Amino acid sequence: MRPLTEAETRAVFEKLGRYIGENIQLLVDRPDGTYCFRLHRDRVYYLSEKLLKVAVSIPRDNLVALGTCFGKFTKTQKFRLSVTALDFLAPYAKYKVWVKPGSEQSFLYGNHVLKSGLGRITENTAQYQGVVVYSMADVPLGFGVAAKSTQECRKVDPMAIVVFHQADVGEYVRNEDTLA
Repeated sequence: MRPLTEAETRAVFEKLGRYIGENIQLLVDRPDGTYCFRLHRDRVYYLSEKLLKVAVSIPRDNLVALGTCFGKFTKTQKFRLSVTALDFLAPYAKYKVWVKPGSEQSFLYGNHVLKSGLGRITENTAQYQGVVVYSMADVPLGFGVAAKSTQECRKVDPMAIVVFHQADVGEYVRNEDTLA
């Protein structure tokens, strides 16, 4: 487990910035202590510095995971955000989308959000902006990228895609062997 390099930190923060903007600072400097990002086997973990000090005594080969996995770096060194980061992204999300109850299941199966399933959308959401997808009961379901801006969503036909799917809580069941 090692600290992120400058390029890795930039890639992680750029990806997080699409969803929570300048609220990244709130992830690191929390009221319950200081948190940090660490890399272990191409996966980026988010953990408290107290936990990091305890983990130093564990050999690197014996360490499976530590803290919360925020995502992983692909072989081409691009950062891919994981659904396990949803609980930390949702409270700080700048742009949100709420889906109707009939479309929740479709989204949780890995499909995009259509205009017919769109309940609400945050005002002034730009096209290709990172959004957190919620149920109408304000339960975070996943995240994606807005395919249309808020103004375009009002004019498109009901079968048009408004949010591109990236991750959802259904992945806990579909990919349980690879999420660790």
